[in-house]
Amino acid sequence: MTASTLARLAVAGNRTDMLRTVLTAVSALLATIAMLCAATVLSITGWAGRYAAALLVEPGLRPGVAATLVLVSLPVLALAGQCIRLGAPARDRRLAAIRLAGATPGEAVLIATAETAVASLLGSVAGLVAYLVARAAIGDQRTLPTDVLPPAPVIVLLVVLVPVLAAAVGALLMRRVIVTPLGVVRRVRKRGPRPWPGLLIAAGLALFALPFQEHLKIHIPAPRNAALAVLGGGVLLTMAGVVLGVGWISHTAGRLLRRYGRGPATLLAGQRLITDPWNGSRTMAALLAAVTAGSVALAYRALLATNFRYYDLDNQVMGYSNGEGTGPAADPSFYFNAIRLVMVAVGLSAAVAAAGLLIALVESVVARRRAYASLTAAGVPRRTLSAAILWQTLTPLVPALVLALAAGDALVRLTQTDFDLGHSYRECVSENDPEAHCRTLAELHLPSVLHVPVPWGDLGLLGAGALLAALVAVGAGVLVLRSSTDLEELRVG
Repeated sequence: MTASTLARLAVAGNRTDMLRTVLTAVSALLATIAMLCAATVLSITGWAGRYAAALLVEPGLRPGVAATLVLVSLPVLALAGQCIRLGAPARDRRLAAIRLAGATPGEAVLIATAETAVASLLGSVAGLVAYLVARAAIGDQRTLPTDVLPPAPVIVLLVVLVPVLAAAVGALLMRRVIVTPLGVVRRVRKRGPRPWPGLLIAAGLALFALPFQEHLKIHIPAPRNAALAVLGGGVLLTMAGVVLGVGWISHTAGRLLRRYGRGPATLLAGQRLITDPWNGSRTMAALLAAVTAGSVALAYRALLATNFRYYDLDNQVMGYSNGEGTGPAADPSFYFNAIRLVMVAVGLSAAVAAAGLLIALVESVVARRRAYASLTAAGVPRRTLSAAILWQTLTPLVPALVLALAAGDALVRLTQTDFDLGHSYRECVSENDPEAHCRTLAELHLPSVLHVPVPWGDLGLLGAGALLAALVAVGAGVLVLRSSTDLEELRVG
């Protein structure tokens, strides 16, 4: 197959194929910009007092800024994966026709991968150009690190990363057409998913808490890098367990709906969840990952607030006046502003994840439009089908959001749950300083232990925001149902 023939076949298609190409390119553009910004922050070396942003000055804080930027890019990459699936049935039929005309399975895969890889490469190159133009337009100033640039190999790697991932996903989606040019594969599910992802969550929690267990006498050779790797691995394992656990949640929820449902909408949703329980893991992965990260940030903010309160009360117990005694190394507002930055990134990630959920929902409705049209022709009202889609989406999402919030909060609570004020008083008395003004806890009306509270209100707002974003996505996706249930869709062609 010549290059010109490959290019002509790769760009062939209808308006849906063009929309898929544009959305894939835009997703690659946004992801490339976010990753280039993260690489720029990591390229800053040493103490950078030339910047006005305190998060860029200290070397120890830059990995957190880079991780926040990467957190924004992950849902965008997931959105690119969802965009690749848009209009997949029509593309499969087109490529199946090419196979029936004499193309080999390898050539069909090559056409599909060329279509997605070229769109992603155009988006990545456009992202690089936008990054360089913005860097030149901002000029030399003290707010952003426009005076540093990532190494050339890193830039090339980040630019080609998204196209390579897109090509791999495109080849994976073509596996049915490879098996048979008709794109039909019969699958029989003998049993539902097992709750083994709970083991991943437990392993992630245990791994995250490992560096904080002093009584185990764990000595890490390279304290900083190894500890960061262990903490990051714990978070990733926990997120993976939450995302993969949606399969078991969906299957269990489907069985409950099918058994106790009293209307056609719940019965349809229950059977669909049983038939494809892993659909939620694919479509809700980015949203659940963002909620888990946000829960970690909120729990850490509660821990910091309790820690600062402990410093204030400790100084009162020790008898220090204002301006004396122990305290944090920086102003508390600095840490809280950093957490606000993380929450902004979480909000952006949730919005992008909701867009990916919308695209996945639209693709699912379009892929089963003949089945929906058949149900409508048999007399099923469209509102019943809309309600079934709503049940199918929200039934596994609500417990999955609760699991993500609980897992993120548990990660931080495993590090420390209370501060001992009684120890401060005993330490003050043991100093035997005649000038020390040690004050008892009863005198100050203070408890002996200061507990770290669970931020129920903030966690509830985070979960409600994610649920609202999902509701908006479902409401917008259901609008496609009217055009997909026309009787014209019953025609074969």
